[in-house]
Amino acid sequence: MENIIDELRWRGAINQVTDEEGLYKLVNDKSVGLYCGTDPTGDSLHIGHLIPFMMLKRFQMAGHRAHIIIGGGTGSIGDPSGRNSERTLQSMETVHHNEEALTAQMKKLFGADNITVVNNYEWLSKIDLLSFLRDYGKLFNINTMLNKEVVATRLEAGISFTEFTYQILQSVDFHHLWKEHDVQLQIGGADQWGNITSGIDLIHKMEGQEAQAYGLTIPLMVKADGTKFGKTAGGAVWLDPKKTTPYEFYQFWLNQDDRDVVKYLKYFTFLSRAEIDELAEKVKTQPEKREAQRRLAEEVTEFVHGKDAVEQAERISQALFSGDVKALTADDIEQGFKNMPSVECSSEPTNIIEWLVDTGIEKSKRQAREDVNNGAIRINGDRIRDLEHVIDPAAMFDGRFVIARRGKKRYFLANVKQKFK
Repeated sequence: MENIIDELRWRGAINQVTDEEGLYKLVNDKSVGLYCGTDPTGDSLHIGHLIPFMMLKRFQMAGHRAHIIIGGGTGSIGDPSGRNSERTLQSMETVHHNEEALTAQMKKLFGADNITVVNNYEWLSKIDLLSFLRDYGKLFNINTMLNKEVVATRLEAGISFTEFTYQILQSVDFHHLWKEHDVQLQIGGADQWGNITSGIDLIHKMEGQEAQAYGLTIPLMVKADGTKFGKTAGGAVWLDPKKTTPYEFYQFWLNQDDRDVVKYLKYFTFLSRAEIDELAEKVKTQPEKREAQRRLAEEVTEFVHGKDAVEQAERISQALFSGDVKALTADDIEQGFKNMPSVECSSEPTNIIEWLVDTGIEKSKRQAREDVNNGAIRINGDRIRDLEHVIDPAAMFDGRFVIARRGKKRYFLANVKQKFK
């Protein structure tokens, strides 16, 4: 069986690693405990957060013991990593709400085998101030802390003592998991290198230089055009289906650039080397078919949202491409037409000409009649040429929507005003 470090190297997933030779031997010899953490700064991860957790998943699948820290303690003070300004402190009520949401998300992604989810609030909240200063503060040199990139980049703008101590708390986490859960490896994004190495230093100071502790970081991901990965015109791409629908999630991956798609297949899917090499060849020889993008969209959407979500996304995509929307459900409509022009319409049956003008889809009755006569109007997938046609909003999609199409591609989603009894 291939060493997990070799696989990560092939996938381009290693940025920095402490004592690579020692770690390589360790993961070859035994099932290793490792961890990755996330602070509950929000109630969902986005795909940028997903990168190190995909690597954690690979270790889990290779038989190693994955641990996830939900940072209820560290999240209450704020990580300065990757930021040029101080975080606004969240209320503890918000922190606890986010903890619950992220824990549920992690359990869905990782299942129950070889996985332990813990909250660092459990141990950090029990350390009183004097113990913190005596047991840990004494072991951290201010000069060393100032030279860590995570702090050094903030010195000009300023950093509070609260955020300055973050690397100590993260180090305490690593030591706690090392001692209580036999965790010897911490992985994280490239911006976590300083925090990770601080944790290794603390373990060596408290447990001796022979104590085995390692760190591994994932490269910062940048798209081929130089822009930041994971952002769209609408903002971040979230794992929570309420924030980013599975259809939008699927479309994000489907629309990736040919220059990036193979890299993303290596990072975000569990396809074999042979399968990815085959898809890479198709990107070169048959780019117009976009097979690599379609496979990427299928794999990542299934991992995050399940097989049903993939089938739904493909059904919506096909319906929008063909114009045949009749097979869609109301939920499909809600997802697939979320970002299309929307209007409101009455729940009462209405003549098509009046309906088109009342909704604002057509500016005048004259234009509406002309478009209907010319066959340019489709309602719920059917071409309408009859000027006397009556639109019944209750006829389809649970009486919630009417889909109008003018011309070849101009869709409108009419939200039906519901009657209140």
